[in-house]
Amino acid sequence: MTTALTTSLTAARRAVPRDPLARAAAAVLALIVLGTLAAPLVAPYDPDLPDLFNTLGYATPGHWLGGDALGRDVLSRLIWGARPTLLGPVLVIAVSAVVGTTLAITAAWCGGWVDMVVSRVLDVLFAVPGIVFALLSVAVLGPGLMPVALGLTVAYTPYVARVVRGAALRERNLPYVAAAWVQGRPAVTICVRHLLPNLRPIIVAQAVSALGYAVIDLAAISFLGLGVQPPTPDWGLMVKSGLDSAMRGNPIEAVAAGVAIALAVCAVNVLGDRLGRDR
Repeated sequence: MTTALTTSLTAARRAVPRDPLARAAAAVLALIVLGTLAAPLVAPYDPDLPDLFNTLGYATPGHWLGGDALGRDVLSRLIWGARPTLLGPVLVIAVSAVVGTTLAITAAWCGGWVDMVVSRVLDVLFAVPGIVFALLSVAVLGPGLMPVALGLTVAYTPYVARVVRGAALRERNLPYVAAAWVQGRPAVTICVRHLLPNLRPIIVAQAVSALGYAVIDLAAISFLGLGVQPPTPDWGLMVKSGLDSAMRGNPIEAVAAGVAIALAVCAVNVLGDRLGRDR
């Protein structure tokens, strides 16, 4: 049986050349990822190195996006800032997809009171905004990337689980599952070897769609000063510090970070929508 993940990715690759918007989104996302991975090579300066002669500096040939309030190169901080800005949401979605898929398949397979309990818990979690969970986690564990990621993971688990559960219920009643059950195969084997591969396109599409929202949530928490902590470069923090710089006459930092967040979220959402339509 061909894995559904391969099928989903193949469908996306075939769709992208036919869709100029999806092609542009893929190019933007690839550029951001490559810049993130090659940050030590492509960043022109140390992101934490101050330059008193470049304080609130405007764009120059030596500093393409100028300097921030401490004279640090904005372009370098923008490149390095992509790491926590994207790593946190990817971690959140990866863990929530694993947990949500496990809960969904368990509920669909067992049915009865197990399905009822899991469904009610997911409904309660779904009703609470992700930022609330992140703030609760920060209140208990303190500010930082990992506490925020933990809170958002709890919040995003039902985003995947609710959709996957519905698909798993449909798959659960198909003939190939009954045939495997009649052959005496264990429930775990049927779920892992048969159900899961057929659910992977839905899982991937839902996870990619949720990734853009996770980027926004994490950036918002960092903007409030509760996520990534200074002096670590982060796009949400750069928007916050850039607003202070804008009040002093130089808005480049805030604009650059805001545009970077918007481009990343739009690119992810476009690709997620394409995967959702082609699954």
